[in-house]
Amino acid sequence: MGNLVDPQILKACLFYGVAQALVFFQIHSQFIWKWWENKPFHAAFLYGVPAGICFWYATKVAFLAMDEVWGPRFLGFCMSYVTFPILAWYLMNESMLTTKTLLCVLLSFCIISIQLFWKT
Repeated sequence: MGNLVDPQILKACLFYGVAQALVFFQIHSQFIWKWWENKPFHAAFLYGVPAGICFWYATKVAFLAMDEVWGPRFLGFCMSYVTFPILAWYLMNESMLTTKTLLCVLLSFCIISIQLFWKT
């Protein structure tokens, strides 16, 4: 039996997940740690450059695996709904356990599943 999910798509998900986590820290470090409060340029360079590189590779890998631009776009968007709620809850004590947020997370997992399992 072959792979259920294309390993290249999983690789793209990993790149997107790392990129999304880096962007979370770039934008939210100012609220988590006082030291980051007035350092937008530090945050942009420290987190933004590696995030941009991860997004670039994620999109390249996903595009080569899917042979379309919309698939990588949705995959990148949905991976943010995997990383953001976890980091917001863990680092900022904001619960994702609201009806609205849980539905959004559920829909994101549905979209990721379609991208992973629906072969065109």
